[in-house]
Amino acid sequence: MVVGITTPLIVPAAPDDIPGKGGQFVTLLAKGDSAGAVAQFDDTMKTALPESKLRETWQTLEAQAGPFQKQLGARKITLAGYDVAMVTCKFARMPIDVKVVFDKDGRVGGLFFLPSQGYVSDIPSYASTNAFHETEFTVGQGEWQLPGTLTLPKDGSGPWPAVVLVHGSGPEDRDETVGANKTFRDLAWGLATRAIAVLRYEKRTKQYAAKFRKKFPPHFTVREETIDDALSAVAQLRNTRGIDPKRIFVLGHSLGGMLAPRIGQADTNLAGLILLAGASRPLEDVIVEQTRYLISLNGTPSPQDQTRLARILSDVAMVKKLTAADASSSVILFGAQPAYWLDLRDYHPLEVAKQLKQPLLILQGGRDYQVTDVDFNRWKEALGSPHNVTFKFYPNLNHQFIAGEGKSTPGEYEQAGHVAEPVVADIAEWIKSH
Repeated sequence: MVVGITTPLIVPAAPDDIPGKGGQFVTLLAKGDSAGAVAQFDDTMKTALPESKLRETWQTLEAQAGPFQKQLGARKITLAGYDVAMVTCKFARMPIDVKVVFDKDGRVGGLFFLPSQGYVSDIPSYASTNAFHETEFTVGQGEWQLPGTLTLPKDGSGPWPAVVLVHGSGPEDRDETVGANKTFRDLAWGLATRAIAVLRYEKRTKQYAAKFRKKFPPHFTVREETIDDALSAVAQLRNTRGIDPKRIFVLGHSLGGMLAPRIGQADTNLAGLILLAGASRPLEDVIVEQTRYLISLNGTPSPQDQTRLARILSDVAMVKKLTAADASSSVILFGAQPAYWLDLRDYHPLEVAKQLKQPLLILQGGRDYQVTDVDFNRWKEALGSPHNVTFKFYPNLNHQFIAGEGKSTPGEYEQAGHVAEPVVADIAEWIKSH
């Protein structure tokens, strides 16, 4: 598809604004004004790259990288005494750094086109936006309606297998955006490219954040936070055109993975359950483990670290001591009322999973510090090796199932990346085998 270029209002950059000058030069190239670009060349460049050759060079670039789409940013570097603008541009198939070299008089004395090292495409390499389309989809009804997105393959008219994505803890959006990454969007686009429909939606505590900040509903538990909406989404998909009602799966990540067996228990007609980094231990114990890990990253614990850990341990002790008499209390522990924690105390994911007849796919990243291989090994020990349970372990993936090296840290989530392709491929293969 050819992307149209709109001619912008160009305000001349200041002589010392090298990134601005570089950006304006690239704008001339993108809108096809080769004569205007050549007018900025020094004499050597005018001889080496006349207007016709410059036009041909740009056309060759677009043939390789795809049509120009937009500038992503520009920065200044200095090489051998020359000012250089590195203008990162998004083309349809790959990002390109346009290297514009300026001489001492501000004329363009060099021009290079390089594969960009500073930008990660919004589209995973394993996803083809031509293979699917997306439509708005409302999950639930009444006061808790949730806006969502149904991603449908273009491969025939179906019926397709479908997956409902269930969020982790906290007020998550439909893409499960964390920092610079969108775990659920990657999964939706990757699976839909492989002819599997995917439904994702805003989490209730995200969509109605203001209402929850004002006052928690009485006796709020994971049922109201997560389970009811997942069950509604499944029920609605069964009546959606193009979806195979007998092949609907639930994929839960983090807290969603922990709750997946409970969702499967409530809807025995689900075709299968997929658990990504699902905790198998009490949630408050996982919080303590996370806290200790994060403190360890700083080396010797500071007094502030020790105070923080002591406060966490105190709150955990309070959670452990809760009784049925506390169910109506409005005190907040780790962002939730006692009713929430009492409900989780009565839920034993390993025991529930043992009773399920649906097949299970359980995945874990080896660099995950939020839900660790301790939980993964507990799933394996509890469920053994029955024919309906499949385990996948990825040594170099973090909690978002994005590849990395060394110890995982919170700062890693600010670095743009994508769910690893083997994860998408394994999920798709498993779904199609059922």
